[in-house]
Amino acid sequence: MTRVNAHLTVDPAAFATATEAAVALKERFGIPGLDLALVLGSGWSSAADDLGEPVGACELAELPGFAAPVVAGHGGALRVVRTPNGKLAAILTGRTHFYEGRGVDAVAHGVRTVAAAGAATLLLTNGCGSLNPDWQPGQPVLLRDHINLTGETPLRGATFVDLSEAYSPRLRDLARTVEPTLPEGVYVQFRGPQYETPAEVRMAGILGGDLVGMSTTLETIAARAVGLEVLGLSLVTNLAAGVGDHQLDHTEVIEAGRAAAPRLAALLRGLVEVL
Repeated sequence: MTRVNAHLTVDPAAFATATEAAVALKERFGIPGLDLALVLGSGWSSAADDLGEPVGACELAELPGFAAPVVAGHGGALRVVRTPNGKLAAILTGRTHFYEGRGVDAVAHGVRTVAAAGAATLLLTNGCGSLNPDWQPGQPVLLRDHINLTGETPLRGATFVDLSEAYSPRLRDLARTVEPTLPEGVYVQFRGPQYETPAEVRMAGILGGDLVGMSTTLETIAARAVGLEVLGLSLVTNLAAGVGDHQLDHTEVIEAGRAAAPRLAALLRGLVEVL
């Protein structure tokens, strides 16, 4: 896969910070570089254990350009492990969300850092609301595409990045060797932080969406711009507004992740063995 020159796609200061963070990461853990990275979103952090032989860990905020998490249930650590097939993997148990108001470069910083540290493969995960009543809380869903409704992009200038296969078909096929029954869907990112209204959820469905949430698409764009191959996985934490008959609450998201932890842990362990 050909890497796009990051200087053409990223504000120079953002690129410099990502490079600085990558150097700090490699020096801190005494590694030559990364092979892959996992970003564990809402509901997924509890499944971060036993993904490989530990190399080291630190708080993300200890590395240049990162910040501590601002939402309960969102992790804030970086772990480096050696996977069963000998690859070095970074596990980020937190991310910066666009709704935090720190700007899109802060959202993309983790992706750019792992790319600058040598990673070629990226697994992005999130917790989301489902438009499909058959996908109940606890159901993982492969992303085959996305719709970005944030009104923002991590790219700058005349940067034309092909997103026709934003989520790698090859990696989706590999994921199905781990769990053959994984369904696929289209993820719609809203700006947040408010949950979507029933009318907005209906709009997302009319546009072709199956899942709604507040992360992932901006990171995917940034990842594809620097040549990372992306696998996306959503955890259904609730039925979206108007689909279910109950009000939405963040504690529901946390509880759905906790209840699904054994299944997610088995899925992640299987994935790091094949990615």
